[in-house]
Amino acid sequence: MDTTLRDGEQTTGVSFNPQEKVSIAKLLLKEVKVDRIEVASARVSKGEFEAVRKITEWAKENDCLYRIEILGFIDGTDSIDWINKAGARVVNLLSKGSLKHVSKQLRKTPEQHVADIKKAIAYAKSLGFNVNLYLEDWSNGMINSRDYVFFMIDALKNEPIERFMIPDTLGILNHEQTYEFCSIMRKKYPGIHFDFHAHNDYDLATANVYAAIKAGINGVHTTVNGLGERAGNVPLSSVIGIVNDHLKIKTNLDECKLTKVSQVVESFSGLRIPANKPLIGENVFTQTCGVHADGDSKNSLYFNNLMPERFGRERKYALGKTSGKANIKKNLEELGMVLDDESLKRVTARIIELGDRKENVTIDDLPYIIADVLDNKRIKKSIIFKHYSLTIANGLKPVATINVEINGKAYEESSMGDGQYDAFMKALWKIYNTLGKERPLLVDYSVSIPPGGKTDALVETIITWEFNNKRIKTHGLDPDQTEAAIKATEKVLNIMEQQNTLEERKNKRVAQEH
Repeated sequence: MDTTLRDGEQTTGVSFNPQEKVSIAKLLLKEVKVDRIEVASARVSKGEFEAVRKITEWAKENDCLYRIEILGFIDGTDSIDWINKAGARVVNLLSKGSLKHVSKQLRKTPEQHVADIKKAIAYAKSLGFNVNLYLEDWSNGMINSRDYVFFMIDALKNEPIERFMIPDTLGILNHEQTYEFCSIMRKKYPGIHFDFHAHNDYDLATANVYAAIKAGINGVHTTVNGLGERAGNVPLSSVIGIVNDHLKIKTNLDECKLTKVSQVVESFSGLRIPANKPLIGENVFTQTCGVHADGDSKNSLYFNNLMPERFGRERKYALGKTSGKANIKKNLEELGMVLDDESLKRVTARIIELGDRKENVTIDDLPYIIADVLDNKRIKKSIIFKHYSLTIANGLKPVATINVEINGKAYEESSMGDGQYDAFMKALWKIYNTLGKERPLLVDYSVSIPPGGKTDALVETIITWEFNNKRIKTHGLDPDQTEAAIKATEKVLNIMEQQNTLEERKNKRVAQEH
């Protein structure tokens, strides 16, 4: 069960609007194919109610209404009425799984709490609901008040509860404790369905899920990208990896859709996926060391079972100070280019030099590095931003006037925009529209500066583009953010021209061979 839209939304600063929630729900259920999703907490806000209504309307039309779950509270009939009006049919009631919580937070006896839970269950069932039960703070309950945990389950095991959900609410368990506690639950209550809900405060959530499944737990809860309160929940991606490869358990999950849902949630949440995040990070299928690239070329020596194609990704070979000739060759193969040994040695030396200066080098930079090192006139800069003027005034929209040279001919245009870069791009696209040239789609835009926030520091603007169903990432470096973005834009346009030229040569060569 994925709880990105409920528990994941408790991440500091994250709030999904109704349409975003519907989009993520559809992706999780129809493409990733998780079994169930928890999409909201009852009585949170009007926006939350609207989101649940939209999701349940879609789910009803697509015959998956009972795969939509809402967190409800033991508050008489209020939560259940809210969920009922929102159109959902499954409630996950939040009860207390430790004696400390029931006595200190609710200020009730265990018997009183059980009575309240039974009333809520009876009311929910009278409306036709399926009922699951969270035992909040269960992990502390097992450590400090185990008799209370057993009292709760013994008192409720004959109630019409589909699943007992046992959370490590504060992320305090290690894998040994998780295995021990989950084994106790399975052996003591073999007829009950248990879900395990892991938090990641000690960075042990994935290990704990592994241990819980080994102990015989029936279900686990995840979030996309590990979103969640404090250090977050166990990531869906990590669970897919261990379930498929280490536990060899068959599920309905489509791991190929993992990258897509991760990128969508990254975009909607505004929280970046760390580049080294297992399975979904940008760099996790990138070999940096030249020795590794050499081994891959000879017998896939540095491959493991996590093949990038499984997750809709491709293997990359990084260019930097640890690159060897094997890395360069791998990237040249992708570009359809060949260099002799001496030229390859000189290009490798330049890339290592750039890496020592902490400059980012990508495959898209490679043709220009080759041209610079070898003075190769065949690879030229086809598009040059010769001149541009950017103006901004209080109360007026920014204006850009630009002069662009394309294949030796100059073009000039002006435009207003919502910002200086927006004005620049609108003027540029006027020229492109006039010439009938293809434009890349701007997918992502990020800015980074060195720590400390010095005003004279260089700014790096990184823009991700989409062109011909491929993503291109370009970097611009300048003291001014807008000028850095303009440099990144000039680079992508030249890369497009370069790719088109290479494609034309390739097609011509194929035609000649036939």
